[in-house]
Amino acid sequence: MADKKKILVVDDEPDVVKWLTVLFENSGYDVVSAPNGSEGFKKAEEVHPNLITLDITMPEESGIRMYRNLHESKILSDIPVIILTGVSPEFERFISTRSQVNPPAAYIEKPVNDEDLLNKVKELLG
Repeated sequence: MADKKKILVVDDEPDVVKWLTVLFENSGYDVVSAPNGSEGFKKAEEVHPNLITLDITMPEESGIRMYRNLHESKILSDIPVIILTGVSPEFERFISTRSQVNPPAAYIEKPVNDEDLLNKVKELLG
């Protein structure tokens, strides 16, 4: 049997992490999580996930910093990132204009629709 695809969930809200973990595991994925960008980057280095869902506003280290760190890493820069955030569409325009990093694979605004998120994950992971 093929190995399950692994998703790293990076979010500081325990309820969101629990919800995403159940959603992804019920869809056949393995899930690991981290509560902030610093821990998320370390976890990404350890497990090299197939996909990352990333919140933007978190304590200690933001999702923006983690996203930048991922893109600066030769080993991790190929991992698709879905940004899940309550931040407005203006944020998407802002990050899309940054020349230092490529845009993420997707932006999904909170509150997140389960079906939309799972469809995007399936699209990115094949």
